[in-house]
Amino acid sequence: MRLRLPPWRAVGSAVLRVLAVWAVGTLTMLLLAAGLPDFRLQSADGDSATRIAVTAAVGAGAFGLLSALVWPLLVRALLLVPALVLGLLVFFLNGSLFWLALRVTPDRGDVNPETAVVVAAVMSAASSATSTFLAVRDDGAYRRRLARLAGRRRRREGTAGPVDDAPGVLFLQLDGLGHEVLREATEGEHPVMPTVAALRAGTHRLTRWRTDWSSQTGASQLGILHGSNHDVPAFRWYEKETGEVMVSNRPSCAAELQRRAVARAGTYGLLETDGASRGNLFSGGARQLALVLSVSARRGRETRSRAGYFAYFSDPANATRTAVSYVAELFREVFQSLRARLRRETPRVPRGGVYPFLRAFVTVVQRDVVVAAVVGDVLGGRASVYADLVGYDEVAHHSGPRGRDTRQVLRGLDRAVRMIVKATEHAPRPYRVVLLSDHGQSAGQTFEDAYGLSLEDLVRAGCGLPVSRRAGRTSSGAEAREAARAALHRPEEPGRSRLTGRRRGQDRPPRGHGPVVLASGNLALVSFPDVPGRMAREAIDARHPALLPALADHPGVGFLLVRSDAYGPVVIGAGGCELRLDTGEVTGGGDPLAPFGPGAADAVRRTAGFPHAADIMVNSRVDPATGEVHAFEDQIGSHGGLGGEQNEAFLLSPLRLSPPVASGELVGAEQVHRVLRRWLREARRTPGVRHAHPLAEARGDDGRTAAGERVG
Repeated sequence: MRLRLPPWRAVGSAVLRVLAVWAVGTLTMLLLAAGLPDFRLQSADGDSATRIAVTAAVGAGAFGLLSALVWPLLVRALLLVPALVLGLLVFFLNGSLFWLALRVTPDRGDVNPETAVVVAAVMSAASSATSTFLAVRDDGAYRRRLARLAGRRRRREGTAGPVDDAPGVLFLQLDGLGHEVLREATEGEHPVMPTVAALRAGTHRLTRWRTDWSSQTGASQLGILHGSNHDVPAFRWYEKETGEVMVSNRPSCAAELQRRAVARAGTYGLLETDGASRGNLFSGGARQLALVLSVSARRGRETRSRAGYFAYFSDPANATRTAVSYVAELFREVFQSLRARLRRETPRVPRGGVYPFLRAFVTVVQRDVVVAAVVGDVLGGRASVYADLVGYDEVAHHSGPRGRDTRQVLRGLDRAVRMIVKATEHAPRPYRVVLLSDHGQSAGQTFEDAYGLSLEDLVRAGCGLPVSRRAGRTSSGAEAREAARAALHRPEEPGRSRLTGRRRGQDRPPRGHGPVVLASGNLALVSFPDVPGRMAREAIDARHPALLPALADHPGVGFLLVRSDAYGPVVIGAGGCELRLDTGEVTGGGDPLAPFGPGAADAVRRTAGFPHAADIMVNSRVDPATGEVHAFEDQIGSHGGLGGEQNEAFLLSPLRLSPPVASGELVGAEQVHRVLRRWLREARRTPGVRHAHPLAEARGDDGRTAAGERVG
């Protein structure tokens, strides 16, 4: 697609914009020189107002020219620098360019290095804001600029030919946003997410889909992007043959999981044909990558995940805006955390340490870079893009799925979606925009806060091993410990502390023979490293007779999954009730999976067949009335197991695409992958007809969306 306008008009508009930006830069420099004591625009002997203005104009022009010519080269040279370090270097490099610009006017301007950084940042922001304002006001200029960017990108990638007119597909993942929370945020007179509400009311359908037992990003996104999440039993698990703990968001583990999924599925992934992966754990087979964890430790032009930073930091004003927003988010988190403590809000978890910095990074820096990368993909006419916006998930862990803090994050995500959707107006091809989530979140008090001991302490008590003093003082820990001693015929010796469980050296279990307990939200995995393969229930009972009853009968535990030599996979609940998954037989009372809703048995049965399912898999209880669960980590909004809204994700898809399912329920990440693949095939077969913009179709006669927000 080429945009042609009379040459004189295009040149005239460009000259006017340059002059306007130059004038704003000059005025900004004069104001800063008047307000900052360490910055002057006159010689030591003094100058006239006219001479000072000329000095400011020359300095602003030189700074603008250097920023345009030198800045992109500097950023490209620093692509291998970590993101946070690059973000800091941006300011020092920008200040250096400004200091150099002042050297163009000898004996006139003077500024110390620290002030140069401040002046450069303010001037970049002012110039960028002016340029953006004028471009948006002049729609033709805006379209021409975007068309040039698209053509430049295609030439750089060696695909400078015309872009296919078939619609492209954008998949925007709102990490951790459950179906019900999304529905609530898009309803009412003043919805929290007006842009998404407009899509839902006009051009899109909302569909609920049910996650696998491992309701977390590692399993869900691997299945969605690569078509297989086989043998991903949790967010973290222990592999006995290697003695290593696999963690889904560890770069080396993510790379290994991707390799296994590709081998099992037989394809590179959802994005293997002209696709881009932005901000994800896995690549999806895309060659264009930015902030992709599975390739973050690798080097090379084809796999360099940090290349997306170039598109963002090549404009120094981006760094300025992001830094200001980052600092504001830091202060916002400190204030919100302090307010929660003063109000004695419950449940509550610690929010100090590095968390404020992590929250600011994912809700500001990562969001901004991912959005910029996606906008660049749209302008370049990429056929398919999958991007993950993770801010809501991180904040909801600490503030709850429906907290005041999370509503603020949802508004920010809505603005990000709006920016991306608006960019499709200027793309060289039409786009289908699909919003989806990988899981939801379930609220609830942590297991340790509710019962005074961690699950690891409970497991160790059930095994007759030493536990922490706090755990020993709780009724759960003491009862489990005494039950274990009675079962092992080891009554407590007089004078010994039953809190610490200290015993003679010969009674202490050999080093390394203790259980490994790993938490993934409200799902925990217990493994015995010294027993090769899956340890059978019979062997567990023989070795630790009190362990399974202590776990199953605990009020905070919903059910256990073990493997029996006699009956295969067995789900154990309180009071001796059991469900034998191979036959469906229930013994000892009711079905232990009944409180977890329909489909729970199928989800647990599938995981029971994974080679790396743990010796004992523990799922917390769920409150049938409220859907609350108990996380085995410090999270008041959690996901990873069964129970509540964590298992209810969403798909918000255009009506022009076929319905996700003809009938019944959409279950599992692998089935979602098949749906998305079908939509990509449908888009490629669609004739290249320009359709109205998705937000425009949701407007009423007065140009307002169904949610009442002005768009245009």
